[in-house]
Amino acid sequence: MSLGFLIVEDHPLYGEALQSVLASAMADARIEFAENFKQAKLSLQRRDRFDLVFLDLALPDTRGMDGLIELRSRFPKQPIAIVSAFDDDDAMQKAAVFGAAGFIPKTSTKTSIMLAVAAILRGDTSFPNRGQGQGERPDAAVDELTSKLETLTRQQLRVLHFLCAGMLNKQIAHELSVGETTVKAHVSEILRKMNVTSRTRAVLEIAKLESRALYALLASGCDTDAVN
Repeated sequence: MSLGFLIVEDHPLYGEALQSVLASAMADARIEFAENFKQAKLSLQRRDRFDLVFLDLALPDTRGMDGLIELRSRFPKQPIAIVSAFDDDDAMQKAAVFGAAGFIPKTSTKTSIMLAVAAILRGDTSFPNRGQGQGERPDAAVDELTSKLETLTRQQLRVLHFLCAGMLNKQIAHELSVGETTVKAHVSEILRKMNVTSRTRAVLEIAKLESRALYALLASGCDTDAVN
């Protein structure tokens, strides 16, 4: 049975180059394209699961890791590899935290792309080597935090994402088109599942792995009171 891939990429040249790499190694592979996040969701709804989805971080209709968070929540069994022009440690760690199976910089060679794909297809993870072995996550703490995040619902993941951006309950409620009471309930569940006592502690747990979250917290003056 041939393998199926979905390339979510709004730059045709890179999408075609990635298709060429896959086709050269797996001539019978079935490869579909989506040029934005909306099309990607429609493709996954029709197909339910691909052997691997390549998700560009810089899509016109989603922000940062929001797309990864949503796809992981809607299609939890779907392996997703992040494709990005940015390959700094922060980006890779954030991708790992939110459940990506791998991270493929756009500067990768054909060989390194296929090694990453092979690792993911056999059930491993693949992130660029930053002093770690191929197929390992960037840090052991990432695995522990990922286990906690996997217990969160899609909406709770989005609330946590907004908390890390320093947003208050009122702002989060506006973004999600829900009441503040609903947001407070989500925050309480997030704290319980992450085993922390305040929203600040929840953000700091992620900040241990991704320093930008801490900077966002300090810059925004996020509420440091515990949430009951």
